[in-house]
Amino acid sequence: MKGILFALGAAVLITGCTTAEKTAGVGALGGAAIGGLAGGNIEGAAIGAAAGAVGGYLIGRAADRPGYCRYRDPYDGRTYEARCR
Repeated sequence: MKGILFALGAAVLITGCTTAEKTAGVGALGGAAIGGLAGGNIEGAAIGAAAGAVGGYLIGRAADRPGYCRYRDPYDGRTYEARCR
C-alpha cells in the first residue's frame, strides 16, 4: 500500500506544468530518498527533499528559457534575464 501511495505521489509531482515544477518534484523525490537513506530517519528525508526541490527548481528554471541568461547589475545588485552573450 505504501508503495502505491508513493508512486501516486511521485506521479502527481512529476506532472507539473513547467520544467521548473517538474524538476523540483524530481529533485524532492531524489533528495528525500537520499536523505532518508543517509540519515536513516524522517528528518534526513525532509532535509533532503527540501534541498532537492530547491536544486531541481533552479535547474528547471534555467531550462525554461533556453538562450537566456541571468545577470546581476554590479551597481545595485538587481538580477535580470537577457539573451546570453
